[in-house]
Amino acid sequence: MRIAMLGSGFIARFYATSLHAQRRKDRIISVYSRNIENAKRFAKDYGFEHFTDKMEEAVQHPDVDVVLISLPNHLHLPAVEAAAKAKKGVLCTKPLGRTAEEAKKMLDLAEEAGIFAGYLEDLCYTPKFLKSMESVKKGAIGKVLWAKSRETHPGPHSDWFWDMEKSGGGAIIDLGCHCVEISRNFIGKEIRPLEVMCWADTQVHPIDAEDHAIGLVKYANGAIGQFEVSWAFRGGMDLRDEVMGTEGTIWLNNFLRTGFEMFTTGGKDAYVAEKAEIDRGWLFPVGDEAHDLGYPHMFTDMFDAMEEGREPLETFYDGYVVNAILDAAFKSAETKKWEPVVLEDWRGNKSEEALRQAISYDDDYYLIKEEVLPNGDTKLILKHKKTGEVIQRVNS
Repeated sequence: MRIAMLGSGFIARFYATSLHAQRRKDRIISVYSRNIENAKRFAKDYGFEHFTDKMEEAVQHPDVDVVLISLPNHLHLPAVEAAAKAKKGVLCTKPLGRTAEEAKKMLDLAEEAGIFAGYLEDLCYTPKFLKSMESVKKGAIGKVLWAKSRETHPGPHSDWFWDMEKSGGGAIIDLGCHCVEISRNFIGKEIRPLEVMCWADTQVHPIDAEDHAIGLVKYANGAIGQFEVSWAFRGGMDLRDEVMGTEGTIWLNNFLRTGFEMFTTGGKDAYVAEKAEIDRGWLFPVGDEAHDLGYPHMFTDMFDAMEEGREPLETFYDGYVVNAILDAAFKSAETKKWEPVVLEDWRGNKSEEALRQAISYDDDYYLIKEEVLPNGDTKLILKHKKTGEVIQRVNS
């Protein structure tokens, strides 16, 4: 693929490093930046000639196959408009929009133009996540009851993140989009999110947006998705997921503890890892940061999907659903109530059975629990199907 990169900042460089790593065939051939000097430097650093401070010039470059949006949130919609007008496939970084209304406009633009549209949710492409999803799909942990995702760090790296008008919010829009989509994958994208309860506050920073939030998302089958996000966490970037099913549990630690630990007394002001706060003492570097964050797998899926004429694992529609859930989270943080997830366009299951399922032990009893005691006996906790009486039996 021949790519027009829209943006030249932190995430654009992560993307470019992933795309140009080792012997990869997909190449950036043009870059747009609002600052022409940044565009020039970016083009030089990644070894191509065309750079511009005019968005449409990059998008409409005759050699460009696909447009990659790595711009601040308030510029996503204009960038999708430019891609749709040029009939170029488009990939957009997270979150898709600042609101569900904005995300829906982007979805409609792409579908009306008949162009490929992929949602760049990298944390749904990490090797650990993809492996865990294989296990979930094969039924290794049974039916998923609860999925929790946490992303916390000391705060983002560019000024626009801290401006509510440009970003659309604080930690919820920046980090919650990751966490919500991770839980959706584990619970099942075809299962409708119904309502959200969210607490949010501005605990540390002198900003209008929230820098800390915790939320619960209730799904139609009774499953719960939970997100924990913060721009006030000290100690680096903490990415963790937990999934509980009827037959098992998965714990994932994606970043802060990777098995790579190093101690240094001096420090040379070197880059350690994204959001790392120190470069001396005990450090936790990341061996291949782009790989561990899912970027290579993400772009492989996107470009394979384009060539094969299929949808990628993460689509603009997914981005729209995530924005709708986050809209409900913002509203709940204000009202202190469960707020409905408003989806004008729902494409999943129309109804879901509740997860509650009683397991029969015999004709008379349901099985509540079975366990082996320290002395080797087996204890059964049973509930009578008609009377509701709970009893126990011990088999020696």
